[in-house]
Amino acid sequence: MAVRRTAVVKLAVSDEQRDALHRTADQYLDCANRTADYCWSSTSYTECKTNKRQVRDALYSKLRGETDLQAQLVQAAIKRAVEAVKACVERWKKGQRVSCPTFTAETLDYDTRSATFYRNKVSLATVEGRVEPSFVLPADSPTPYERYVLSEDHEFRESTLRYDTATDEFYLNISTRRIDSDDEVSEDTEHQTVLGIDLGVNSLAVSSTGTFWQGDEYDHWCREFEKRRGEMQQRGTQAAHNALLRLGKREEAWRKQYIHIVANEIVSEAVENGCDVIVFEDLTDIRKRLPQAKWHHIWAFRRLSEYVDYKAPEQGVSVEQVEPNHTSQRCSRTDCGFTHDDNRHGEHFECQKCGYEVNADYNGAKNIGLRYARKRKHRLRSSPKSGSGDAPVDVRVNGGTLNGESHRPIAGD
Repeated sequence: MAVRRTAVVKLAVSDEQRDALHRTADQYLDCANRTADYCWSSTSYTECKTNKRQVRDALYSKLRGETDLQAQLVQAAIKRAVEAVKACVERWKKGQRVSCPTFTAETLDYDTRSATFYRNKVSLATVEGRVEPSFVLPADSPTPYERYVLSEDHEFRESTLRYDTATDEFYLNISTRRIDSDDEVSEDTEHQTVLGIDLGVNSLAVSSTGTFWQGDEYDHWCREFEKRRGEMQQRGTQAAHNALLRLGKREEAWRKQYIHIVANEIVSEAVENGCDVIVFEDLTDIRKRLPQAKWHHIWAFRRLSEYVDYKAPEQGVSVEQVEPNHTSQRCSRTDCGFTHDDNRHGEHFECQKCGYEVNADYNGAKNIGLRYARKRKHRLRSSPKSGSGDAPVDVRVNGGTLNGESHRPIAGD
């Protein structure tokens, strides 16, 4: 039986943090209000748009491109607006007077991706990057925050940042969930199958099942658009300038549609192979890790991760990230695991220890899945409630699965 608990914590913010939070709230509310306007119909409740997926597909890219908000905050704003419209529709059906929802109070919804809690502070995503205000806790202990948020018996679910205009203070309403031991064991030890995804320059994406999404067509059309822009810029006329603006919109729409298709296919790959989790590398500092990647590659990687992040849960598949360290240099054969820079030569991987040869991106995709599997096994085995510690987590690969601790050669590996 899951029990929800709520804790309210006051934040101690600096002037710079305060400004960043206010600017973030302004853009968040703008996204929510624009979404509500898009969803609302003043003529009939049957014409109001209340399907979250359809609304998100229609608005996400535009709102993401026109704001500085992190992806999760854009999605949260859309979700809030759709839920508000849906509530109005239900009252409308009952004959009550309603109007289009309007959002004015400075409140933002944070999830596990956009908020990270520490003992004395929280890390929050803002339009100025991450800020880490400290907590103002009362002297009496234990506080609800200490009892629930910091407790190993509770897990963080979501939080709402609220600005109190009367006191000029920021507060976090934090929602947690306590799971009884029987439920926790059954949930944590449930078998999981993982699909690892490697993002690279040679191939836009490669899955641990051996499916390649080549970037040739994407690169070709990006070069074509770049060539056309250059030709129009050389003309220097007003007509050429107008044509350049139209071309920019066409290019943006084409790139987004292309990445949407790839994201849908990745989710389908996970579903068709019975995978419960899709795992990407953490894209932080990806420009430094892939200095040869052009701007449109970096854009594609981030958008692809974001699109899969909201499409996959609708199919019952979760999305996780792992640290990217050495996934391209490590041998993915789990009875080897030898890591060395000389293992990889461009698109080819050859382990200098065991001689395993395979496409380098496919090797990386398996390593990404294996890293998540090992991390989850370690977490469950270190948990006092994990029973025997056997944590069944498999990585789906070409021709079968492997579990990250022992690996017998299988077809296609």
